[in-house]
Amino acid sequence: MKTPVLMKRDFLDGYVQQNSKTDYFSATDLILYGNEWRAKNNIPVFNQATFFQTKSTKLFIQTLEKDIGSPCKINSKGKNSHTWVHPYLFIDMALAINPKLKLKVYSWIYDSLIKYRNDSGDSYKKMTGALYLSISNKSEFRDLIIDVANRIKKECKVTDWETATEKQLELRDKIHEYISVFSDIIRDKENLVDIAIKKAKEVY
Repeated sequence: MKTPVLMKRDFLDGYVQQNSKTDYFSATDLILYGNEWRAKNNIPVFNQATFFQTKSTKLFIQTLEKDIGSPCKINSKGKNSHTWVHPYLFIDMALAINPKLKLKVYSWIYDSLIKYRNDSGDSYKKMTGALYLSISNKSEFRDLIIDVANRIKKECKVTDWETATEKQLELRDKIHEYISVFSDIIRDKENLVDIAIKKAKEVY
């Protein structure tokens, strides 16, 4: 899945975005909601510039640069700019803001949310290709895809894929795969989707 998607992970009273292509996290989101939490708990504001100027952070960044290149990137300037940081640097920042977040941020590094987001994106392309080849009236293809996508979203109990869980994305991926496999065999598209969903849930 080459197209980057910004996944939203629940964080304190907000969320932190993660880029599905690079795995980098938004330090901007982290600091925004982290500082809201610190203010509520009468803790001084976390300052990103000060954090990056500490000797230990500079040394850590130098070490990361040797292995992965730049661990910190800014995607634009102005009001909507975001600072994106490598997962390892993100852990350091999160723990500096709130040491109690240790378990949460470590789990993000090792979970499969991004993997399943990318997998389900790839399987979606295969599914749409298979459906396009199997349908005789190509003018009906657009409406068919919209209907199938809505059915899958409903079955996965998702309103927004950017906030979907790992399990929801895994189920979506399996439904895509079964629709692709059965599209040449089952001509009735409504029946095709029903069977694919049922089969995916059995395996899931």
